[in-house]
Amino acid sequence: MIYVDRPSWPGRGRLWSHLISDVALAELHAFAEMLGAPRRGFDRDHYDIPAERFPMAVWLGAQIVPSRDIVRLLRAANLRRPKHLSHPRPDFRDLALSVPHTRL
Repeated sequence: MIYVDRPSWPGRGRLWSHLISDVALAELHAFAEMLGAPRRGFDRDHYDIPAERFPMAVWLGAQIVPSRDIVRLLRAANLRRPKHLSHPRPDFRDLALSVPHTRL
């Protein structure tokens, strides 16, 4: 199922919604493509869509949910990708081992 919250998140002079899937990211990407949402709108586990696309998302079948339910639904589907886990820090010990050593 695809879910969307009402446009209420301000940014760049617009209001934005979050578009998610509780099935798979592949379902989310396919829906976003039908909606005409650019891939750059994808942020780890959801699409940010402008208020102008909200009515079309609902027309295409997205279920409207309160904003507070977005994270709950993602967690229940094991699709939540928090920011702090999306870009793991490199282990500098591993990097040191991968640097070629030169003989003097």
